[in-house]
Amino acid sequence: MRRLLLLSALALAACNDSGPPANQTKIKVTSAEQQQLHQLDAINLAIGLKRAIYDAGYTCKRITDAGFVGEWKNLDMWMAHCVYDKGEPRDWAIFAGPDGSAQVRDCKDVPGSGLPLCKIKSRPKGSFNELK
Repeated sequence: MRRLLLLSALALAACNDSGPPANQTKIKVTSAEQQQLHQLDAINLAIGLKRAIYDAGYTCKRITDAGFVGEWKNLDMWMAHCVYDKGEPRDWAIFAGPDGSAQVRDCKDVPGSGLPLCKIKSRPKGSFNELK
């Protein structure tokens, strides 16, 4: 009987476990690639984002606008506005990961997905239209 009471008390105590401590420090891991994207001028950022778009199996004829959207979990989110010779322009969300990876999503699929909206908060220096 005592053993049953002890087991019941232990089980009840386990139910009151509130999870991790409130003062637990979150650690953000970033890669050199993530940091380098923030240092690029407009033309070089366009080259990097365009490569990520093509590597994901999509196309982008020319990037006319791009910039940093914000952080989502451990990913940096970027947006690129692509124009084509034929067809409608397209906005792409590019997520750069701490392992050097990139994930690409069409911005029209972002609303309602829980991801941040494709709104550029910070643009690079320079122009997307001129080569130096």
